[in-house]
Amino acid sequence: MFTPLSPSSIHPPFAPYSHGVVVPAGQKLVFCSGQLGIDAAGTVPPDCAGQAKLCFDNIAAILAEAGLGLSDIIRINAYVTGREHLAAYMGVRNALFGEPFPTSTLMIVSGFARPEFVVEIEAIAAGPA
Repeated sequence: MFTPLSPSSIHPPFAPYSHGVVVPAGQKLVFCSGQLGIDAAGTVPPDCAGQAKLCFDNIAAILAEAGLGLSDIIRINAYVTGREHLAAYMGVRNALFGEPFPTSTLMIVSGFARPEFVVEIEAIAAGPA
């Protein structure tokens, strides 16, 4: 478990995320590469929400190999290809994470390796060693 940091001297977060977190000593860290919305069979959903769900499913599978889960995520970096995808991505993210919220950054980028991808998500998790 991590401790969220939300100083009262700065503007509160715009959405459910923490400005910072403290990871206790002795925790292992797992860094996940950016995941795209593609399943093991190569299927890519046509919508951002479907792709975001697959991104987080892929991250969950990576974390499971290390004995961790989505609740151990301390940092999310997400990238979408347009403002029209912000709400769909945030809807998926917000449904998966509760307090304490991980830190999070969401950026709009011009594109990914293949044109059908509209979202990519990377994560860092911390948990028992």
